[in-house]
Amino acid sequence: MTKMKNIFILILFSLVIWGCGSTVDTTNMPPENRLAYAIKLYNDEDYEQSVNEFSSIVLQYPGNSIVDTAQYYTGLSRYKRREYILGAYEFSKLIKNMPASKLIAESQYMLADCYYRLSPNFTLDQKYTRSAIKEFQSYIDFFPTGDKVSEAETKIKELNEKLAHKEYNSAYIYSKLEYYRAALQYYDNVVEIYHDSKYAPLAMYDKTQLLISMDKKSDALIEANKFLLRYPTDNHFKDMQDLKNSLEMSASR
Repeated sequence: MTKMKNIFILILFSLVIWGCGSTVDTTNMPPENRLAYAIKLYNDEDYEQSVNEFSSIVLQYPGNSIVDTAQYYTGLSRYKRREYILGAYEFSKLIKNMPASKLIAESQYMLADCYYRLSPNFTLDQKYTRSAIKEFQSYIDFFPTGDKVSEAETKIKELNEKLAHKEYNSAYIYSKLEYYRAALQYYDNVVEIYHDSKYAPLAMYDKTQLLISMDKKSDALIEANKFLLRYPTDNHFKDMQDLKNSLEMSASR
C-alpha cells in the first residue's frame, strides 16, 4: 500500500513539474518519459520548446524505438510554427532514414502539405506548387488506401488549376503584346497539359479568337469544332457555335 502511495505521489509530482514548461530538466529522463514530456509541450502548443525536445531525442537516442515518433513530431512542430521548409526537411528525413516506420504515410502526406503551404500566388514562381503535386501523387501511389487520399486528390486539382491559370495568363499577356506565336503555344499548353482545368475551354476559345484576328480562319474553324466536341456544357458553347457558323459561311463564299 505504501509503495502504491509513493508511486502515486511520484506521478503527481511529475505532472506538477511538467506543468512548469521550460523549467523542466529533461537531461536524465528515460527516453519514453522525455518523449511524453515533449508531446505534452506540443499538445500545449509550446512548439518552440517541443521542437527542441524532439530534436534532442532524435540526436541522443538514434537506435531507440521512439526516434521515428520524435522525428515525426519535430516535423509537426515546425509545421505548426509555419516553418514549412524546415518541416519538409524533417518529414523527408523520416521517409529517407526510417523506411520501416509506421509513420511513413503520415510523413509523406505532411511533406506534401508543407510544399502546399509554400505554394504562392499564380503570378510567382511555381517551384513549390510542382513539388507539392509530386509529393501528393507519391502519397496516392504508395498509399492508395490511405485515409488522406481524397484530400491529396483535391489539393492536386487545386494546384493544377493554379498552374493552368499561370499558363493561361502568360498566353493572354503575349497575345496583348502581339507575340502571337508565343501566345498560341501557351494556349496549347493549357489545353493539352491542364485539359481538366477550368482554363482549358477558355484557352481554346481565346485561341480561336486569336486565329481569326490573325486571318487564319481555317485553323480557327478546326479549333471551333474541337471546342464544340469537348466542351458541350461550357458557357462559351453558343458563342463558339456562332463563330463556327460564321467561319463556315465565310469559307463557302
